[in-house]
Amino acid sequence: MLPSSLGRSSLRIRSTYIEISNYIRNRRAPLLSSSLRCSLNTCKAFHTRSYYYENLHSIPVHRPFLEQYKKAVEFPPATDDFESFLSQAAAGQDVVLHGYLGNRADLSKKLSFVRLSDPTLKYNVQIISFAKNDAFEKLRSISTNSPVAVKGKVQRKKGADKDSSNAESWEIDLEDIYVLNDFPKEIVMNSEMVFSPEQRFLQLRSDSELREALRFRAQVRNVCRAELEECRPPFLEIETPLLFKSTPEGAREFLVPTRRRGFAYALPQSPQQYKQILMASGIPRYFQFARCFRDEDLRADRQPEFTQLDLEMSFATGEDVMKTVEGVIRRLWSSLMQDPVPAGPFRRVPYQEAMARYGSDKPDTRYGMEISRIEHLLPVDMVSKISPLTNPIVEVFKLEGNDNDPAATFEFVTRFLDSPEGAVFNNNPDGGPGVLVFDAKKPLCGLQPLGFEAAEHIEELLELDHGDLIILQARERTPSFSGGSTAIGDLRRALQKAAVSSGFKPAPTGFHFLWVVDFPLFSPSTDSEPGQGGASGFSSTHHPFTAPKTSADVDLLLTEPTKSVADHYDLVVNGVELGGGSRRIHDAAVQEFIFRDILQMPPQRLEDFSHLLDALRAGCPPHAGFALGFDRLVAVMLGKESVRDVIAFPKTGKGGEDAMVKAPSPITEEALETYHLRLRDEREI
Repeated sequence: MLPSSLGRSSLRIRSTYIEISNYIRNRRAPLLSSSLRCSLNTCKAFHTRSYYYENLHSIPVHRPFLEQYKKAVEFPPATDDFESFLSQAAAGQDVVLHGYLGNRADLSKKLSFVRLSDPTLKYNVQIISFAKNDAFEKLRSISTNSPVAVKGKVQRKKGADKDSSNAESWEIDLEDIYVLNDFPKEIVMNSEMVFSPEQRFLQLRSDSELREALRFRAQVRNVCRAELEECRPPFLEIETPLLFKSTPEGAREFLVPTRRRGFAYALPQSPQQYKQILMASGIPRYFQFARCFRDEDLRADRQPEFTQLDLEMSFATGEDVMKTVEGVIRRLWSSLMQDPVPAGPFRRVPYQEAMARYGSDKPDTRYGMEISRIEHLLPVDMVSKISPLTNPIVEVFKLEGNDNDPAATFEFVTRFLDSPEGAVFNNNPDGGPGVLVFDAKKPLCGLQPLGFEAAEHIEELLELDHGDLIILQARERTPSFSGGSTAIGDLRRALQKAAVSSGFKPAPTGFHFLWVVDFPLFSPSTDSEPGQGGASGFSSTHHPFTAPKTSADVDLLLTEPTKSVADHYDLVVNGVELGGGSRRIHDAAVQEFIFRDILQMPPQRLEDFSHLLDALRAGCPPHAGFALGFDRLVAVMLGKESVRDVIAFPKTGKGGEDAMVKAPSPITEEALETYHLRLRDEREI
């Protein structure tokens, strides 16, 4: 918003211009013939600009904003940055500092104090001003939070230890001050303020934690780069194009229309194909902090545009890549974190085991609550009460009680299941969760519905104690897992989160890293994901360039491709997938076989990958790589729930909008015409 005085000046200027324009039009219009008037309309813009510039000097308009701007154009350079100044200050030193004014304290009509924050808003120093020169009145006229240049003499504060070099021992006696821009008085800003996404620039300026997150993010990037460049042989940082082509890798793309009728670019989902082509080009090791774009559903850890640390290694296996990534993680934690990563290789958990034990392919292993199958222990009538399914799988886990109090446990689980967060689990079509509380004071310790034999086995299996919560959940009987989680896995995670947020359980601590490996090479296609557009009924779990893990998995491509295991590995910490990678198919014939015969892509989609097949055909070496979600990594290191807290200008969860700049914006008719587009009527969709 503009200051009221400046707004009134702008209105006066606008009114004067309108009056001059009306006067000229009224005087000239009757004298113009129709042909001359037509000619004048053709050159209207030129005539208007010409008259304005020729007569600009004669328009009697006061422009105080230009006078103020001239003073801001020529201001003295800083003699010191704050960090250097505060560490080397000396009495009598003449300094010029740049920064933002804090709240001013007027001790009398002749004495004022104010804090000056440096341009990073990290350091500050006290300014003292006496009514001995013009600077005193200047200071009193400047709004809080305005950017200024301050000239003065360093002096020791009264009462400060003469031998102390502490930064708080010094202040600056103001000699002159230059206001570089005026902060609007109507905007209230302090460290407690929360601004809307439309005012992200004010949130960044007022929120020191957010600014520190961005500084930390820059440090993380530098450490990652240093580790990769110091590897032997070193990784080479290479930028790959952002204007790519549409290819069916698995996620929805953003298209960029061009003025060539019917042609468009696609923003890359990842640099996957370019980096594989680099491996075929003789680049042994590549990395890039890559911008990626996916038109997908938005959650706390997702953005339509995001950054990933992308790397690829030729003549390498998945083992080589995992070792390299572990080196990056260890260096990050040893350099920037107080909680170091334990020594030794990270734990490896096969996908099927992760899904069976934790109900998730990105499990948080810090709080236990491991899942076990128990349908073989339960009476038939008990199973029918849990689920409407015929012959289901029934699984169980426990949440340890709090202070051995069954009543408190029952109150907690009841409150959770009655909440909106619990509704989705109650409405599970396979049956809602079975809930029991272990109470040593009750018959069969409260496990009577399970029957004597099952109660005894489950007590021993789960190592139950007084006050523990037991959760049972049924699911369809399938030979193996697919997807990212199961219903009981989602319930496990939701209960733990609710237990922590309600104070029923303490929050888990530390960082538990693990690799989830041995994913299925292919997974059933879903309506929510486009997959690779093939007719097989399934799609690549990771992407269609992922290699089978063993020679036996290669053989399965000819008989039972859905049973083939991928050389695919995800790095997980505390329930967050930090990134994923795989060994790639480096043989063109095998890659084409996957596209055409396994995924059953149509010929036109297969043609979209001709550039990659040509590169692989040119003697491409075996290679493997990884993509580390950089936004998620920084968020995890800082303990943030959302990646939006570590991104300067994030998109909102509402349609991926940038509320500050109002993007995406409506397409104009002119743009539609330029790019040969038209908007379909809703009745056509």
